Amino acid sequence: MTGAIFVDTSALFAVLDADDDNHQRALRAWNPMLDQLEADPGAAITHTAASSSRAAALVQRRLGMDATRDLLETIVPSLTVVWIDEQIHRLAVAAMLPAGKRQVSLVDWTSFTVMRDRAITHAFAFDDDFERQGFKTFKG
Repeated sequence: MTGAIFVDTSALFAVLDADDDNHQRALRAWNPMLDQLEADPGAAITHTAASSSRAAALVQRRLGMDATRDLLETIVPSLTVVWIDEQIHRLAVAAMLPAGKRQVSLVDWTSFTVMRDRAITHAFAFDDDFERQGFKTFKG
């Protein structure tokens, strides 16, 4: 892995859920990423809507509070978390509405906006929308 990589909700969930179809692939990607983070703490980036809001809600609902605690107290603190401000939010909305794609959420458009704003070209994600937006995915 060279440069920063964006960490998506789909990857966070797959790391935590042993029953997820992508769990083994996620672990193969996650473990080397942890080594990289020791050398370069800013190498993995997510944002508040993806990590704290969407991922936490998904993990809490599907996996319970122990997994939610692991996410919020162990995994997320190892990442650089971008706080979504008004400008990023407006840019994401401005990209989402004209695209007219019902299946691509505002959280995803926010992720794409953060990645473009920070010149991040790779995502640790199992969501094909990243590739459709021109990003490369790092899936293990």
